Amino acid sequence: MTEQKAPEAGRQWLRECSLVVAGSNGQGLELGELRVVFKVSKGAVETPNSAEIRVYNPSEATANSIRREFSQVVLQAGYQGGFGIIFSGNIRQVRRGRENGTDTWLEIIAADGDWAYNYAVVNTTLAAGSTPADRMKVCQGAFSEKGVQEGHMTDPGGNGLPRGKVMYGMARKHMRDAASGSGCEWSFQDGKVQVVKASGYLPGEAVVLTHETGLIGTPEQTNEGIKVRCLLNPSLRIGGRIKLDNKSVQQVKTDLKMRALYPPRLDHDGLYRILRLDFVGDTRGNDWYADALCIGLDDTSYLPLDMVR
Repeated sequence: MTEQKAPEAGRQWLRECSLVVAGSNGQGLELGELRVVFKVSKGAVETPNSAEIRVYNPSEATANSIRREFSQVVLQAGYQGGFGIIFSGNIRQVRRGRENGTDTWLEIIAADGDWAYNYAVVNTTLAAGSTPADRMKVCQGAFSEKGVQEGHMTDPGGNGLPRGKVMYGMARKHMRDAASGSGCEWSFQDGKVQVVKASGYLPGEAVVLTHETGLIGTPEQTNEGIKVRCLLNPSLRIGGRIKLDNKSVQQVKTDLKMRALYPPRLDHDGLYRILRLDFVGDTRGNDWYADALCIGLDDTSYLPLDMVR
């Protein structure tokens, strides 16, 4: 297994941030030189990921352009040597306000794949023998028409249907049926459709987290999963892996009165897949970290029974 380390500790004070708002024609503005405060929330679920981004003291002309002309936002953040996209999506709302007597702000509320989730529809018929992958391909075509491209898509496997399949209605519903019926999770991640086995993970390198590579505080085992905080690292991805030293994980205290409730297990090799992820940052403040909720690679205790294979 190849492992990926966070940016070198000596470089983790050189922050980088880029915030681009753009229209359907690709024309846009770079706002990263202003003070930018953000919270990005991601999950391994089909409902769109979200971002709340505040830009401080933009000019009147810039604020008006953002409200009238732009529909897309791309946020990149990290450190020198570890800088990349942490959110890409559709602008849902733009608000203006005042921090104090001198400072104003403009807030962008955005959702990843929002247009595709709410407006992509399918209307076709597949011949007998169609597989879950065939049905996902039809849904992907509808999503692409709304601006969401194909990302990592695990082969879901599964047998072909004995009869023809009519696909009509919301693409998200048919994608949900094809994914859950084959033991997969699907979601929008930074403008792309992602499909991963519910008991699997994305290909690629595991991000090694220690106090030398950005780990903050002590990872904690909870009834939801393993909670980890680290310096902001765009290499962290939903469905991706991290590697921890299990000796650094604070184990949960089991409530003896709740015998049926068992916390997620620690992975024997210290490898965990990410289920939820929050990026929090302030280019002129202290906040610059990521909170991850993870589960062991071989732990299926959180999965519905029909998804445990």
